[in-house]
Amino acid sequence: MAEKSRVLVIGSTGCIGKFIVEASAKFGHPTFALVRESILSDPAKANIAEGFKSLGVNLVYGDIYDQESLLTAIKQVDVVISAVGQTQVEIQDRIVAAIKAAGNIKRFFPSEIGNDVDCVHALESAKALLAIKAKIRCLVEAEGIPYTYLKATVPPRDKVVILGDGNVKVVNNEEDDIGTYNIKAVDDPRTLNTTLYIRPPANAYSMNDLVSLWERKIGKTREQVYVPEEQVLKNIQACEIISISSFDWSAFPLNHMLAIYHSIFVKGDQTSFEIEPSFGVEALELYPDVKCATVD
Repeated sequence: MAEKSRVLVIGSTGCIGKFIVEASAKFGHPTFALVRESILSDPAKANIAEGFKSLGVNLVYGDIYDQESLLTAIKQVDVVISAVGQTQVEIQDRIVAAIKAAGNIKRFFPSEIGNDVDCVHALESAKALLAIKAKIRCLVEAEGIPYTYLKATVPPRDKVVILGDGNVKVVNNEEDDIGTYNIKAVDDPRTLNTTLYIRPPANAYSMNDLVSLWERKIGKTREQVYVPEEQVLKNIQACEIISISSFDWSAFPLNHMLAIYHSIFVKGDQTSFEIEPSFGVEALELYPDVKCATVD
């Protein structure tokens, strides 16, 4: 059996990153987690880091804003997985630069959680955010860095406020499964320089379906508040007080979030296209041994 790749996860203590780290260690990859020394003063983050240690994960202290520490970390591994949050997607150009300088990376997974930038019908405010992901994709490809784009989404969990008519199918994935598929793809030549989609048919539910399932589980009905597309568009326009040119990454503007929700829940951009071999592969077909958690 070929030796498993050494994996570095950037954004390792975040909501998705921690699951990727755990999956990497579980599947026997020598695993490295880039962490800031400042997390030691944050009890929640420090606990996550301690948990990594118990799994045999190597903690590498550094920062995406510190190019020297980033380069040092990258030189120790074969694969880099970025799990940075939305507010740091744009500065992944720093990771690309460090990978190029290191010259030893055989696969890079940029942070791609959410809608596919090539398959959306988003409004301008959301397009501007997706354009940043597209910019990183272009940079990765222009630099000749081997890559895999992993597309997955996490489920809605809160209030029963339904955008549109509630009949659009939305894909739901548990974070553990996202981590598992990410690591499965690390040494798989079938996922090289393409997009890996995690779209379990059994987990494609409309909001109406989700609400009905939820109500059956709890034995109660809930008031369902529908927001028609016309009102969603009005709400977006009413919130557009920050232009993308002066976008403040420390505070995610409401109009941008609404535009993304419009793309997902009204236009159905997660399920409105077939996955063609020319641009992507389906995780369930490549890895039938993975038993996904179901929405049910």
